[in-house]
Amino acid sequence: MMKKVLVSVVEDDPFFRESMYRLMRSLGYTVDVFSCAADLLGSPRLAETACLIADIHMPGMTGLELYRRLIDTGNAIPTILVTAFPNDADRARALNDGVLCYLRKPVDEDQLTRCVSAALISDGSPEEES
Repeated sequence: MMKKVLVSVVEDDPFFRESMYRLMRSLGYTVDVFSCAADLLGSPRLAETACLIADIHMPGMTGLELYRRLIDTGNAIPTILVTAFPNDADRARALNDGVLCYLRKPVDEDQLTRCVSAALISDGSPEEES
């Protein structure tokens, strides 16, 4: 029997957060959801997180800032960033920093599923929405 993998979602929009929760649960993952980056950083299960899905534009700390904080503190978690306001500069910065995927909202479920699968294998390659 395969151990359930923990996917953490950090999203300030309650509708999108619930949507991501339901999708990840339907795919068989254990899911923790957080409304802000600080809540994830304070989570006792942070070290168990196998994949992070985070919104880029959030109050307090952006998804990219959260990703950098995790790297700086030795918590390198394969990360997928999502945004309703995509731009080339953010995408280039995120992918250059090592973010696995940069996706536009509304997120294509198949593409997100591929990104999560890539995050859970060691040789995952970066992907962005074309």
